[in-house]
Amino acid sequence: MTVAALLAIGMALAFAFTNGFNDAANAIATLVATRIARPVPAVLLAAVFNLIGPFVVGAAVADTVGTLVTVSPADEIPVLGAGLTGAVVWATFTRSRGIPSSSSHALVGGLVGAALLDAGLAAVDWGPWSHGHLSGVLGVLLVLAVSPVIAAVTAYLVERGALRAVRRATVRMHAPVASAQWATSAALAFSHGSNDAQKTVGIIAAILVAAGLIPTIAAVPWWTVLLASVVLTLGTALGGWTIVRTIGRRIYPVRPVDGLVSQSSSAGLILASSLVGAPVSTSQVVASTIVGIGVGRGRWRHVRWEVVREIALAWVLTLPAAAALGALSLPLWKAIAG
Repeated sequence: MTVAALLAIGMALAFAFTNGFNDAANAIATLVATRIARPVPAVLLAAVFNLIGPFVVGAAVADTVGTLVTVSPADEIPVLGAGLTGAVVWATFTRSRGIPSSSSHALVGGLVGAALLDAGLAAVDWGPWSHGHLSGVLGVLLVLAVSPVIAAVTAYLVERGALRAVRRATVRMHAPVASAQWATSAALAFSHGSNDAQKTVGIIAAILVAAGLIPTIAAVPWWTVLLASVVLTLGTALGGWTIVRTIGRRIYPVRPVDGLVSQSSSAGLILASSLVGAPVSTSQVVASTIVGIGVGRGRWRHVRWEVVREIALAWVLTLPAAAALGALSLPLWKAIAG
C-alpha cells in the first residue's frame, strides 16, 4: 500500500472521529440534557450501539457514498484524500463553535470540490436517480434537504400525541419515561452507527479499490467496519459536549418527554434511511426534531430562533465551504501521491 493510500485511510478515520464528536453526540444529547443519565454512562451506551449498528444493518450507505465520484485511477486516492480533508477541516471548525453541522454535507462537498477541480463535471455522479432508487450527489442532497422537514413534522405530531397521553400523568410517570429514554437513546445510537459509520466504510473501500487491494466496493473487508465504528465511538467519548449543550438546551429546553419524542422520531427516520442507502445527517435530524417539539408544545417564542438560524446557515454553507477546502487541498495530495 502506498503512502498516499495510508494517509487517505488515516484521513477517513479522522473524518469518522470528527463525525463522532459532531453527530454521534446527538444520540445522547437529550438523555444528558434532561438529567436522565450522567455523561459517562450515556457515552458508554452510545459507544456500544454505535458499534453494533453498521454490522447489523448492512452496507447500503457505504455503496452510495463510495460511488459519488469517478476519476482516473492515478488521481482517485488524491481526490478522495482531498475530499476528506475538506470535510474534516470544516467539521472541526463548526464543532469549535458548538454548531451541529452535517458531516454528510461536508463529505459530499469535499469530494465534489476535489473531483471537479481534477476532472470536471463528468467526474461526479450527479444522479439523482439510478436503477429505481436515489443516487449521486443530487440524490444525497435531496435526502439531506427533505429529512429535516420530515423530522420536524414527525416530532411535532408525536409530541402532540405524547402531551395528550401524559396530560393527567403524575410523578409516577417519571420512571417509565426515563427507562424509555435509555431505550430510544440506544436506538438512536444504533441508527447513527448504521448510517454514519458506513460513510467512512464506503470511502475506505473506495481507497482500497484504487490501491488495487480489493476488486470492488462491495468486497469491503469486515475490519473496515470495525475500525470506522471504533474511531467514531472514540470521537463521541472524547468530544461533542458543546453539541450536547446546543441540542439539549440552546435550541429549546427539553424535558424528559421531549427527549423521548426526539430520540424515537430521529432513530426511526435515520434507521429507515440506512436501510435504503440514503446518507442522512444525524445533526440535522435531531436538531429538527427539537424545533418540532418546541412548536408542538405551542411555544414558538421559547424556541431560540437565532440559534436555529445559525445552525441553518452552517448547513447551507457546509457544502460550498467543504468543496472549496477539498479543491484547495488537492494539489498537496497530488504531490504526496507523486
